[in-house]
Amino acid sequence: MLKLPKKTRSYNSYYNSSYYNKGKTRPKISVFGIIVAIPVLIVLSEFLAQTYLAMTGQGDETKGTSPLIEAYKPQFRTATNQAIEGLKDQDQGELLLKRSSTTGYEFASPQKSEFFYINEQGLRDNDPVPLAKPKNEIRIFVLGGSTAFGQLNPNNNSTISHQLEARLQQRVKQQKSSPSSYRPDVFPFFVPSRQQLMKLPPKIREGNYRVINAAVPGYSSGNQLAQLATKILPYQPDLIVVLDGYGDMMLSSNMPQSDIPNIDGFLADAKEHFKNSLNFSADEWIQNTGLVRTYNSFTNPSKNTRPVVDTSLATNTEGKALKYYLPENEDELKLRINRYRENHKRLIQLSAKMGVPVVLAIQPEITSRPLEKLSSDEKAVRDRLGTEYLEKFPKAYTEFVKATQQLGKAYPKNVKVLNFYQSNSNFPTPMFTDSVHLTEKSNTVLAETLYHAITAWEKIQIVPQNFYLKN
Repeated sequence: MLKLPKKTRSYNSYYNSSYYNKGKTRPKISVFGIIVAIPVLIVLSEFLAQTYLAMTGQGDETKGTSPLIEAYKPQFRTATNQAIEGLKDQDQGELLLKRSSTTGYEFASPQKSEFFYINEQGLRDNDPVPLAKPKNEIRIFVLGGSTAFGQLNPNNNSTISHQLEARLQQRVKQQKSSPSSYRPDVFPFFVPSRQQLMKLPPKIREGNYRVINAAVPGYSSGNQLAQLATKILPYQPDLIVVLDGYGDMMLSSNMPQSDIPNIDGFLADAKEHFKNSLNFSADEWIQNTGLVRTYNSFTNPSKNTRPVVDTSLATNTEGKALKYYLPENEDELKLRINRYRENHKRLIQLSAKMGVPVVLAIQPEITSRPLEKLSSDEKAVRDRLGTEYLEKFPKAYTEFVKATQQLGKAYPKNVKVLNFYQSNSNFPTPMFTDSVHLTEKSNTVLAETLYHAITAWEKIQIVPQNFYLKN
């Protein structure tokens, strides 16, 4: 049998052998591996994007507004103080407001944050207010919207109400320590002596003055009327101070009072509203991811810039420009003014029946402030309002001033009118934190003006014996 010689292996054959081919086998990629890898890759990419934004100084843009602004954002709840799940775009704030069958909504109480305290009675006061009034207590209730409430003020003590109370308490102490500096309790018959004593400041009723902040952000005249009738009068007030105007100016005439935003639409179709709110929340979350924001920073830098939050309307949860809340025509303006006038007329009449005098004060607003007295931040606020707002608002708001003055003339014995819109030259700069809310120093000036108006009113004074004696 013929044996053929063995074929010698070539150099390449060694490398083509199974031994050498073992290391070149391509790994198999499983479906499970892909499923695990994708989210890991996304998380890693998000981390890198967030790191990039932080290093480039763009990371702060989506951290939200300041803690002060966040604290004062409203969170609306049911009458039983439960979250309204369908209003997801409105439940991010710390200021808890629950639905009310009479006033539209009111404070959930008690509640507190770093910046405010709401007592057990739902009033912005550091102490409880018992229904039974102590014998020596003189109660002044302040009604109104967010300006009277002290929106964006750092604490309860910086509000108009607290500062007015401190000033009245100081006056009582001064009267006791220096009685000769004030008019005596009995006037003499001698005319020259009487004329000399008339130059002295009058004494006010002595007692424990309590100025109670009953204002609620977003309230208009309709809310205040209902609040007075159902919640305030049982506390036996000695004086009512109403600081408002802006709420009625910006509230559509088809609404008798302010209510929880979008509540009608929610109640009409809660399922659809809830679905839309979920879609909105999901889209908002996606837009705020580091990946999307990093992409926007390269493709559209302006889109990555967080817009300035306007805090002027406390219940403007949709973030619309203020010009869209202005009356669209003269007829709508007249309807809003008539609502304001009629509600205040009824408030005055109701107070008069109880023997309670009323101070009606038109709240200030930035468009009446001279440009030379505005700070740089205030000028930026004014510029953001836009030409349409700057042209329309002063003309329309002046009509509310006239309506208030008419009420003062109609009820001269029971009403004192103050116009803080057109009379704010003595206020400090800066005066505003936005278009309507005041700085702490401006609260002090406004409280001082209220103090002088109240103490100059015979309704609150001690009238000396023989004071009205004819010469």
